[in-house]
Amino acid sequence: MCDSCGCGHPHDHSHDSPAHDHSHDHPPTAVRTIEVQKSALSLNQRHADQNRGWFRAKGLTVFNLLSSPGSGKTSLLERTLRDLPHAAAIVGDLQTDNDAQRLRAVGAQALQITTGATCHLDAHMVLHTLDQLATDGLRYLFIENVGNLVCPASYDLGEDRRVVLISVTEGEDKPLKYPVMFRRADLVLLTKNDLADAVDFDRDAALANIRQTAPQAQILDISAKTGANFDAWLEWVKA
Repeated sequence: MCDSCGCGHPHDHSHDSPAHDHSHDHPPTAVRTIEVQKSALSLNQRHADQNRGWFRAKGLTVFNLLSSPGSGKTSLLERTLRDLPHAAAIVGDLQTDNDAQRLRAVGAQALQITTGATCHLDAHMVLHTLDQLATDGLRYLFIENVGNLVCPASYDLGEDRRVVLISVTEGEDKPLKYPVMFRRADLVLLTKNDLADAVDFDRDAALANIRQTAPQAQILDISAKTGANFDAWLEWVKA
């Protein structure tokens, strides 16, 4: 999906150039193996720590919202930003600023990060957006990550809390298929629960799978459309 997180491997192994047109009948030579271990995420972690210090200095509580595409992150934020004072959002997508426009339409401050071919937000992208954020009176910042249950799981953005959404239309086994995403969740939201009966959603199975993968996480059923359990979500955010 992208090169920066290692899920794409575009290497050209062609040996058609003149430089490779030679005999390989060389005498045996000693082979020395040098092992170099360096975390591919170490630079991201430094930026995340820098973000975290900035957020704390501004008195912000920051939430990283993660899910597959279409789980309802933007719908959740539309209602949240309308009902929760002193809140803003940073939105990540590969292309367009459609989601930021939706959030601005409810009167909220919303900044768009367009990632191009990158399938996640990283801390450096967020860092370069912060100088555009008006922080006077701001208390809550929501970062809507790129829709993807794989790559964003590995990238700390400097957030205080990590919220993973799974809609009832996605199936009950998502936590088992993508355990890395759920293992670090502070809260798992079962979204679009107004559609649960229509899609024969097995709530007990979903809860069991979430608890197996993310025993530390709180779980909340929610519907941005009907407002079901929205007060509980807002209380969790404020707490």
